[in-house]
Amino acid sequence: MKKILPILLLPFFLISARSNDGYRLLPSNAFGTGEKLTYRVHYGFVTAGEAELRIDKRVHSINDRPCYKIDVKGRTTGLADKLYGVKNVWGSYMDTAAVVPHQFYRYIREGNYRKNEVVNFKQLNRKAVVSTLSKNGREVESSEVFEVPVYVQDLVSGYYYMRTLDFSKIKQGDVIRVDAFFDKEVYDFKVRFIGREKVKTDLGKLDALVVSPLLPENSLFKGENAVKMWLSDDEHKIPLKIKADMFIGAIEVDIRDFDKGKRK
Repeated sequence: MKKILPILLLPFFLISARSNDGYRLLPSNAFGTGEKLTYRVHYGFVTAGEAELRIDKRVHSINDRPCYKIDVKGRTTGLADKLYGVKNVWGSYMDTAAVVPHQFYRYIREGNYRKNEVVNFKQLNRKAVVSTLSKNGREVESSEVFEVPVYVQDLVSGYYYMRTLDFSKIKQGDVIRVDAFFDKEVYDFKVRFIGREKVKTDLGKLDALVVSPLLPENSLFKGENAVKMWLSDDEHKIPLKIKADMFIGAIEVDIRDFDKGKRK
């Protein structure tokens, strides 16, 4: 799970205009406060877990900037929970206008493994301050400062950032690149736009955009386009489905429900 989740949360990049305070402006009506997405995680017909992506109903202020508070919650269910209990919370305070993170946090519970971390971004200063928290998540045990590219994404805000992309200007086969900061490192992610197709979901059979991260050779994922994501082919670009083909089988994440909340 620790290796799979970062791959499934790969973000995307888009150049945009700037505001008079130095931050870029990225107008979008793709999502809003109160939005909630729920998913089923499964291996074939066997349900292994569930996930929820939720934007808080109110706008928060971080670094004197208005932010969406986004929480991604995932947990195992059934037999998987008994064998290897997982209960994780990932989150991001994402600028409502610039669509960049000002703070990222993760509280990991996987079996006996624990990890609590908060990352504070100084986007225009190109800094990220990583604070490791105690097991109870309340005290800061250590902090480190890292240099990062301006407008670097975290792995939660990237989900919402990609929904601002205008795919009418992206050709089939084009590769999108992004700088992302995760686990104290900057990654140069590359994502290929595969094309358009219909996908069957609990919400019906929907038109979808298909994208796939370009992965280095590894012992976890199998073949080219091993990880694919289907996004609704409309202005909202809702993540509908993720499929990861691995050497031990395929894991899939399918949307179950969608509450659009409030739009701008």
